[in-house]
Amino acid sequence: MSVEPLRRHHQLNGAGSGRSPHVAETEKFRTKRLVARSWHPEDLPYAMQLWGDPAVTALIDSRGKLSEAQVEEKLRAEIERERAHGVQYWALFDNGGGFIGCAGLRPWSYTTSEADFEVGFHLAKSCWGRGLATEAACGALDYAWQKLGLLKVYAGHHPNNRASERILKKLEFEFIGTVLYEPTGLMHPSYVRHRLQPAKFRPSDADSNHRP
Repeated sequence: MSVEPLRRHHQLNGAGSGRSPHVAETEKFRTKRLVARSWHPEDLPYAMQLWGDPAVTALIDSRGKLSEAQVEEKLRAEIERERAHGVQYWALFDNGGGFIGCAGLRPWSYTTSEADFEVGFHLAKSCWGRGLATEAACGALDYAWQKLGLLKVYAGHHPNNRASERILKKLEFEFIGTVLYEPTGLMHPSYVRHRLQPAKFRPSDADSNHRP
């Protein structure tokens, strides 16, 4: 599908107008300030705001600044992931419909069990430093516990991403070792959190971008 039809379809569905199209039909979780819903093919302009910004991709993709075609490839991968596995890093909006980034779950590829998932989040740079990453992670974890009935969730981050490290520790994730993460070509610290008690967070907790 070419970029221009994607843009036209996106504009017809409310992109750039302060509204978040398709939220009601595909909402996945909601927190005090955020709502997550499935990505759609016409969301390319939102995806460009996020993964087209080298500040966002600096710690999640060794390619640095991504082209429009590369961003569209990432968007399609998220859509296909939900079709295949029922989860993705869902598109994230504030209560007024403003685009925030993405957060959710993906299959964890470092164990043999198909039931294992990881939590992750990427936020647009304009949304950093407001505690939204922690809040989004909590929403995704609640989805994992309540909707999927998972007993544990994994996570990881770039070795230089100290903010993500702080967030995961605040949410009671335990360090379990390092794994090779192909998009960066680096060994990423990895963690697991078991479903023992509700995750705790404060709105002032540090934000970051975490796992693509």
